[in-house]
Amino acid sequence: MARELVYTGFITLDGSVDSPGGTAEGHPGGGWVFDTDFVPEAYALKGEELEETTALLFGRRSYEAFSNVWPASADHAEYKDLPKFVASSTLDDAALVEEWGPTTILRSTQDIADLKQTDGGAIFIHGSAELALRLGEAGLIDRYNLLMFPYLLPGGKTIFGERGADRRTLSLRESATYANGVVKLVYDVRR
Repeated sequence: MARELVYTGFITLDGSVDSPGGTAEGHPGGGWVFDTDFVPEAYALKGEELEETTALLFGRRSYEAFSNVWPASADHAEYKDLPKFVASSTLDDAALVEEWGPTTILRSTQDIADLKQTDGGAIFIHGSAELALRLGEAGLIDRYNLLMFPYLLPGGKTIFGERGADRRTLSLRESATYANGVVKLVYDVRR
């Protein structure tokens, strides 16, 4: 049985995943996660994900961003020893962060498809908009765990593709709404 590949992320109402942490990430309208009132239960999904995560997959830029913070972060301590995979055609082993669990560089979409066929549990993609877009279009993502924030961010990066891309059908697994306007949406990709 194939390993489940899950995209998890923060998204705006219009489908943007761009710059949730701040404008330094690239979009002038960034920082929308921190501009939202903090309601602890709205982030419960992140704790639930920890229980089923057996490996992490990143694109190069997200790996470089997260690997500068997560190894020393108490909030992400449970990720430290998990196997990590980085999809990149340019990264080399010398750029990998030591003491952050075993890390393997994958060079192609086919390498990721092959990884899904190995033994093990769910692989979670964090950040990595371009990678998620490519893998979604290739039919490799099995589930989307989204926390949707009440913002519109025109021109932001999306994980769903451009107009005219093939339609994909999703089944709602779980949803919840929170007092701060955040909506939890967990969708399985129907095949």
